[in-house]
Amino acid sequence: MVVARFQFIHKGVFMRRAAAATALLASAVLLAGCAPAPDTPTVTTDAAAPEYCARMVTNSGGLEDRSFNQSSWEGLKEAATKYSINTDAIVSTSETDLAPNVSQAVATGCQFILTVGYELADATLAEATTHPDVHFAIVDEVVEAPNVKPIVFDTAQASFLAGYLAAGVSKSGIVATFGGGNQPPVTLFMDGFVDGVAMYNDKHDTTVTVLGWNKETQDGSFTGDFEDVNKGKALAQSFIDQGADIILPVAGQVGQGAAAAAIETPGVSVIWVDNDGYVTLPKQFASVVLTSVLKNTSAAVVETIGADLDGTFDNTAFVGTLKNGGVEIADFHDRADLVPGDLIDELDQIRAAIIAGIVTVDGPSSPQ
Repeated sequence: MVVARFQFIHKGVFMRRAAAATALLASAVLLAGCAPAPDTPTVTTDAAAPEYCARMVTNSGGLEDRSFNQSSWEGLKEAATKYSINTDAIVSTSETDLAPNVSQAVATGCQFILTVGYELADATLAEATTHPDVHFAIVDEVVEAPNVKPIVFDTAQASFLAGYLAAGVSKSGIVATFGGGNQPPVTLFMDGFVDGVAMYNDKHDTTVTVLGWNKETQDGSFTGDFEDVNKGKALAQSFIDQGADIILPVAGQVGQGAAAAAIETPGVSVIWVDNDGYVTLPKQFASVVLTSVLKNTSAAVVETIGADLDGTFDNTAFVGTLKNGGVEIADFHDRADLVPGDLIDELDQIRAAIIAGIVTVDGPSSPQ
């Protein structure tokens, strides 16, 4: 909900941060997209463990999910290069892999274990409780334990910009969003998107409609998983049939189905999440990506490991925001011609107002 308003001021007053932040994030994601996944997890025994090593456990979406697993892995590899440490990933392919894989990661004797996603919360807490001398971090989830650091992102802030953008670009006056599941890391994107559209309507006296999510009731459209691309395509097509011309899927690999539906319908665009979909999606979908809601997961992982190495690790949550560069929206790439200069100026002003606290974006799932 927007709890404060502001008057738009003349051009040039507020900072323009999107281009620089996006370029940095896109370059990191590009490397992630090119990196091969380990075919078989490498397990280091206690006897063979190096002076410092870190292990990552993916959720069931796998390592190359074009989402937070991939970005987290890129961060771990960057940390390996920056700090000359040993790193590896243990890839989960189903829910039954999750707890055993966290146990396997701890059994390597590594000092730092990174887990990714809410699915791994229980297993992370269990292993952290049993092994208090091992330091853990978990991406996109809060686990309360003395030796677990949550890495979370206030994606509603960047999604607010994406919603405002979508409302300003839409020709039909109908936009849509859907999720893989009704969980806080998913619905936070959707909350911000809805609020951004609402602000555009308020500012421009328009009536752009959002399909797929009701922030007030916290209910909407979900595919029920993050892997079945066909479900994403079917749901996106149902929105297109209702007139939606911009769709925000928050569903990992399932979102690729929305891009597939958009390719088949001229004039329809998608907004990707977590990383720059223009870079990470298969090339045939790049032309329909309007922008992406970015999470700088890789930088947060590097920072957390650096703190562990220098003895300053703690369990205070890292919260990525527009202010600290943890979240942003990506460049408009091939869709840039759809975004008029006046709309870009408004987005710059809104970004600056959110950073300054003049506009507050929040919701039930906002990280604290």
